[in-house]
Amino acid sequence: MKLIYTLSFILILVFTASSQERTNPSSPPGEPITKIIKFYPNPATSFITFDFQRGYDKTYTLQIFNLPGKKVYEVTEINPKTVVNLNDFFRGIYIFQLRDKAGRLIEAGKFQVSK
Repeated sequence: MKLIYTLSFILILVFTASSQERTNPSSPPGEPITKIIKFYPNPATSFITFDFQRGYDKTYTLQIFNLPGKKVYEVTEINPKTVVNLNDFFRGIYIFQLRDKAGRLIEAGKFQVSK
């Protein structure tokens, strides 16, 4: 049951963030927030690269979850350009979360693995 709640929370978070225009509370209304992290290629086959566009902090944690909500990968000390090997990943959709050292969500997104 806990897994269902976790999955529901993650899906709601991802779909809400992607369906609404994000704005910066400290900037004028309507000004979009620039993404902290860029990831490519999407869909990915053998690796995916997470590249920081701004605001890099080596204490961030990158977590990757499969669609049912199970954490399948975690990087605790990330680099400005972090490459994740997808050889042990199955085909499907994955959700990533970038968190600070206090555990607060900085950014989230989804990518597809196609093999």
